[in-house]
Amino acid sequence: MAKTIYLRMKNSYEGSNLQTIKLKDIAFIATTKAIEKELNNTVIYRLSPKDSHVVVIDGFLIAKHIQNTYSEYDLQLIGPTQTIVRVNQHSQQKPILLVTFVWLLLLIGMAMSIMHFHYDVNMPEVHQKLHLLLTGEEKTNPLWIQIPYSVGLGIGMIIFFNHWFKRRLTKEPSPLEVELFNYQQNIDEYTSHHKNSLTDS
Repeated sequence: MAKTIYLRMKNSYEGSNLQTIKLKDIAFIATTKAIEKELNNTVIYRLSPKDSHVVVIDGFLIAKHIQNTYSEYDLQLIGPTQTIVRVNQHSQQKPILLVTFVWLLLLIGMAMSIMHFHYDVNMPEVHQKLHLLLTGEEKTNPLWIQIPYSVGLGIGMIIFFNHWFKRRLTKEPSPLEVELFNYQQNIDEYTSHHKNSLTDS
């Protein structure tokens, strides 16, 4: 019976500068216990200062190395064919002033967007007409409609984004998280194509 090495590449891996990347860092291995530990500790790549923030390690190169070393084993490469290694440069603490400025900028932008929307649809007049329709009386500021509307607007945003500060309301991902996931997948696909030295084009 032929001995088999099953190798599944990880989609991505977070590495630090000058780190030595071993096979266990970027792949899952299933084989006989006699060589599994040795394979896991096999050095695949060493990150250097000349590397950019992203390095692509192709499964074909790993397969070639394993076949040269363990020629008596049959190698089965399953799943993803490459791993994207993201190099974490020296982590710096985000400046509080910059974070505060960006937070205020986003807050003001969101508030302006909501105000412009209400101005375009003439929301005060809508509330006045709704008050007239329900009560038969004209009123400039029907607070019994405006206050619940304002509270409901905030609650609706919380439900839509599925978060209350760090607490998740339900197990389903929010639309923003889905968009970020799709964006990251597109970035990974682009990186795999352009940063892989084995790419045809």
